Formats: sequence, structure tokens, C-alpha cells
Amino acid sequence: MITLNTIKEKLADAIKQSGLSQSEIARRIGVAHQQVSGYVCGKQMPALDTFAKLCVALDLDANEILCVK
Repeated sequence: MITLNTIKEKLADAIKQSGLSQSEIARRIGVAHQQVSGYVCGKQMPALDTFAKLCVALDLDANEILCVK
């Protein structure tokens, strides 16, 4: 079953494994560093447009993050 927590965990793992600093990711997607920190800690979920920018910036498959098969 797909849950919000599962999506948060997958997104956090992808950010951590990217090898980029949270500041660099924030710069690339046009948000504050604190927002990226919130994504990593699981306290926040990005808005849909920000999620799309994250997928592009980190070369992520949105379907994988969203648990869509």
C-alpha cells in the first residue's frame, strides 16, 4: 500500500544519495535550504511543481518515488 510516509522516505533517500548538498539542491530548484532540509527529515512534502523540479535536478523517476508501477 502506498502511504505518504513511504513517499517521504523514498524522496529523502533519493536526496541523500544524490551526492549534492542540500544548499545546491535548493539552488537548483529555487527554494530555501530549509525546505530541502524539511524534505530530508520527512517534515515537509514539496509542492507538485517543486517535486517535478526535484525529479529533473536529481534525475529521479517520479513513478519510482510515488510508488507507481
